[in-house]
Amino acid sequence: MRRFAISGIFLFLTITHGIAQTTGLGSWNILNVKYTHSNKLSFFAESQLRSLKFYNHFHYYEYKAGINYKADKHLLLTIGSGSYQTYNEGGNFIVPKNNDEIRLWPQATVFQTIGKINIEQRYRTEFRWTSFGFRNRFRYRLGVAYSFGKVQNSYKPFQLSASNEIFFTNREPYFERNRLQFAFSFKPSLETSIQLGYLHQFDYKINDETGRDFLVVGAFYDIKNKTYPPTKVYNQLLK
Repeated sequence: MRRFAISGIFLFLTITHGIAQTTGLGSWNILNVKYTHSNKLSFFAESQLRSLKFYNHFHYYEYKAGINYKADKHLLLTIGSGSYQTYNEGGNFIVPKNNDEIRLWPQATVFQTIGKINIEQRYRTEFRWTSFGFRNRFRYRLGVAYSFGKVQNSYKPFQLSASNEIFFTNREPYFERNRLQFAFSFKPSLETSIQLGYLHQFDYKINDETGRDFLVVGAFYDIKNKTYPPTKVYNQLLK
């Protein structure tokens, strides 16, 4: 099964590299580190780097951190904050910037399982201090995931997922963005997850980022408190 996964990843990269040469596929790179203190409490830090062409014309980066509190098995409460920097198009980190932003965002994630399908609904409110003044934004994401493969240390090593997220505000034109993603994840260990995916982003008259098609490459690492007992783990869908 592991050989199958490695072969699949290699084939995926080969195909997407070919697509990138003809369609202008961008890159979307994620590094996420989480510290699980207990069954209820965890902390995370994440950085992202994005380009409008295939690992060229880098135009965006962000870094953020926050706290998760698991209210019950179906509800996760989060508060986070970070810096979000968007540059002009046409090259790597072209100035002047399109947007220099600080965000504070509370979030609630609801989990549900139907058969072998895991369903996630995420509700986020963003308080944004931007280059153009203070703004509010609201986000809703619906995601589904299917985990498969031989159970290893209470988890299944492979996962297929899909999600769709909408962004809207309390100002006209209200709707800002739609973000659709399909992904494959592989867990080589209980603490580590690697994600490959395709993301399509549509923007409506906003300038904090440009909508495109992206190859998503993510690495997620979960550091667990030594006293934390192993439990059944599900990979989290795209931040």
